Amino acid sequence: MEVSNMTTVTVFVLLGLSNNPQVQALLFVLFLAIYLLTLLGNLLMVLVISTDSHLHTPMYFFLRHLSFLDAFYSSIIVPKLLENLLSKEKTISFLECFTQISLVIFSGATEACLLSVMAYDRFQAVCHPLLYVVVMNRRVCAGLVGSSWAIGIGTGLINTLLLAQQHFCGPNVIHSFACELPPVLLLTCSNPCSSIASILTTMSVLGLGTLVLLLGSYSCIITTALRINSATGRNKIFSTCSSHFLMVTIFYTSGVLRYMIPASGSALEQVLSVQYSVITPLLNPLIYSLKNQEVKVALRRMLAR
Repeated sequence: MEVSNMTTVTVFVLLGLSNNPQVQALLFVLFLAIYLLTLLGNLLMVLVISTDSHLHTPMYFFLRHLSFLDAFYSSIIVPKLLENLLSKEKTISFLECFTQISLVIFSGATEACLLSVMAYDRFQAVCHPLLYVVVMNRRVCAGLVGSSWAIGIGTGLINTLLLAQQHFCGPNVIHSFACELPPVLLLTCSNPCSSIASILTTMSVLGLGTLVLLLGSYSCIITTALRINSATGRNKIFSTCSSHFLMVTIFYTSGVLRYMIPASGSALEQVLSVQYSVITPLLNPLIYSLKNQEVKVALRRMLAR
């Protein structure tokens, strides 16, 4: 299914997770269930936050955007994965592949920004409670969310346009179940230095930049919490922030490792890709709904109505 070195690639072949038909059928059922639960959980979170006035606060405003983004990101990857698990010809067109790459980078960059914005929000709420309402007003919150989406769009477009300048003449086999930048870069016939420099710059500036903001915010939050004499007050702070910190840990651990490990088509890469693109969007609403009392109460109110 590979093309000649003298031609230009018009389609790519996704090797997927397994060639065994029985394993593919099992994986199809598993990933379909995960995808439906992901959509249900995230869209339910968006609905609950939108309809319950008690959750119309900056923290839940940011969480609503994060939940929508997770549902969107899962829809970029999983439907094509499910299609290929049932199809004999596991192909994806050049345009479709590059669109998927662009949307994956956009979603990852936007989520990194939203997570850092949510950490900044918790920093203001815990460390400067008297000024919180003034600092985190509606205009500021809208600006932070808008900036996060804009940075994500710009990052996705820049990296994809630079990749599109490369020449692909074969082979055309991608050792993954989705079009991602690292394995696709291995297939270029031209010098990929510009694309490599672009993704490394993205990882350094955006990845490390947001991580520094996250670590700085949580260092201040922990320091402030430890100074509080009341055990109830400390527990409330740690309870509120633990959900977000767990989401950050899962996102950065799987995402950074996926893009920092050299692409080789190894089993570890496949596991990280599944964790990053399939499992993480499912975990976020579960973590917030199970660990957050306000969300559970709002969900009960909505179901009661």
